[in-house]
Amino acid sequence: MSSSIVSILYLISALLFIFSLRGLSHPDSSRVGNILGIIGMVIAIITTLIFKNVLSYTEIGIAVLIGGFIGTIIALKIEMTALPQLIAAFHSLVGLAAVSVAAAAFYDPESFNIGNIGTIPKSSLVEMSIGTFIGAITFSGSILAFGKLQGTVSGNPIVFKLQHLFNALIFLFIIILIVFFVLTQSPSIFWAIVIISILLGFLVVIPIGGADMPVVISMLNSYSGWAACGIGFTLSNNLLIITGALVGSSGAILSYIMSKGMNRSILSVVLGGFGGEQTNVKVSDQSDKIVKQGNAEDAAYILKNADSVIIIPGYGMAVAQAQHALREMGDILKKSGISVRYAIHPVAGRMPGHMNVLLAEANVPYEEVLELDEINHDFPMTEVSFVIGANDITNPAAKTDETSPIYGMPILDVEKSGTVLFIKRSLATGYSGVDNELFYRDNTTMLFGDAKKMCENIVKALS
Repeated sequence: MSSSIVSILYLISALLFIFSLRGLSHPDSSRVGNILGIIGMVIAIITTLIFKNVLSYTEIGIAVLIGGFIGTIIALKIEMTALPQLIAAFHSLVGLAAVSVAAAAFYDPESFNIGNIGTIPKSSLVEMSIGTFIGAITFSGSILAFGKLQGTVSGNPIVFKLQHLFNALIFLFIIILIVFFVLTQSPSIFWAIVIISILLGFLVVIPIGGADMPVVISMLNSYSGWAACGIGFTLSNNLLIITGALVGSSGAILSYIMSKGMNRSILSVVLGGFGGEQTNVKVSDQSDKIVKQGNAEDAAYILKNADSVIIIPGYGMAVAQAQHALREMGDILKKSGISVRYAIHPVAGRMPGHMNVLLAEANVPYEEVLELDEINHDFPMTEVSFVIGANDITNPAAKTDETSPIYGMPILDVEKSGTVLFIKRSLATGYSGVDNELFYRDNTTMLFGDAKKMCENIVKALS
């Protein structure tokens, strides 16, 4: 009877997770989606604790309190701009959990009902080794991604000769080790799989540069889901299998969408070296190019005399934490009867939906935030485009220069608007290392300086 109740409750949890993902697909329903996910997880945890064999509620309780305390502190202190590296760090924990569960199952198979030491069924060994492989890659790859996002590791792509062949040989070697592990059940081979998979995780992320970080985050999300799915097979937990598969497949789909947003294949992202740090790129000769420069007062005058304004946020806004000042500027303009909307490029920022999250934190109305496909055709009828910290996603070279590394990438057609106000610290290139043609257009006025301070000064001038 209890097994039937467990199955029903797990099914309810799985359905809630599916509805949660559905809710998260749109800002208007995202809050409800989060609540449904939380309810589903609570049901899953309570069901597991009540109906499964639990060795020690005390130890579980202590672990939950410690984890809950750490999570609460992080949630209260973390800045919205640091969400990408936080997500990468959490992905690493999922990978580590997968490896830990696999190791526990291998050394104590009786507790997992998969036989005895040395006589574990081959099917269980295959599940265990694959979960270990994916989990170890997720663990090390996520740690390196965290370092790149946090700035403790250079964001430059690191490539070397025959790198892809070397990675392919390591992957093949891991497959051979898995075969021998299944046949021999050797502890040394198990740990060899763990160590070499961790190495491969580092090697997979090392060649990925800053411009591809949104895809990296979604890819690691997918890996963590498949790692959790592997844990589910090891634990014979259907809910964990379903949940892991949901996360893995949704992360893979999101990776595809992000790659499409850059007009690149996922394979080119994984194997490529696109996008280093701005300080290390070669800037083109700008001595013969004319730049029109303005200040906050100039920008305020142009904005208050416009009928329509489209704001284009980028990673520079996130670094400066300028979203609140930007929203205040938008509110002042709207009170004057000016149409204000926000244009979001799918790869703006360091993670999928990064700009949406920051604007939501600043209480920007959802209906004013539009995706590239929804708003791109409006730029020719827009009087002012206000670009704050974006670069590659507004670069016309993506449409005009066939030799450019960003050629073919869909961009926001900012250059088609009447006037472009562009906030940036300098004329430095974006992560692609490509000079932005928009800086030198006749209808562009550059506003050099910190994005937050510039927006605050514009607010003062408007007031």
